[in-house]
Amino acid sequence: MSMQELWVTFQLAGMVMIPLSVLAVLAFAVIIEKTWLYLRYARLPAEVLDLVETYDFDWSRLQDRLHAMPDLNCFARFFRVILLNREHPVWWVESRAADEAQQIEQILAARLWILETVVTAAPLLGLLGTILGMMHAFHMIGNQGLVNPAGVTGGVAQALIATAVGLLIALCSLFGFNFFSRLQTRTLDEMERLGTRVVDHVRLDQQQEIS
Repeated sequence: MSMQELWVTFQLAGMVMIPLSVLAVLAFAVIIEKTWLYLRYARLPAEVLDLVETYDFDWSRLQDRLHAMPDLNCFARFFRVILLNREHPVWWVESRAADEAQQIEQILAARLWILETVVTAAPLLGLLGTILGMMHAFHMIGNQGLVNPAGVTGGVAQALIATAVGLLIALCSLFGFNFFSRLQTRTLDEMERLGTRVVDHVRLDQQQEIS
């Protein structure tokens, strides 16, 4: 479909296409932002994963691995908090790690409410466009019968286009919301699992110092 055809379609759908376009831009921006976040700042390098999984790892090696990761990386932030507090009692380490995990969860969940709102609002705006289009079509039918066939066709087209666009935007936003919600859950679960490994290492070190 050419740009001219898209513009004609946009005009046929009526004024409701303006808020629908705004919702589409917002949803697209959130999806792009979340994709970049998970690709850049929510991935754990394989060498760090393998190191933590060994349990009996050297703290300096872990610190070197974390230093090579971006400062804003979620896993790096989480493990650095444990490293900085590992000389404190275990309950203190767990508390600081839980606080950091909560902040990371807020970062991962940020602006997902926009997708959730678009999922609800886009079909309703499409329905509004349908109603307006059908009202326009019926207005073309006067007491003397059909007086403007082209107007009726345009009104029906407006109704169908607005409905289709609203549903399409809602579906894309729904898939994006579910996908990133699932990624958030998986990321936090993995962080909790590996955090338990690191805290267990702290606990073992402190027990050995006592004995």
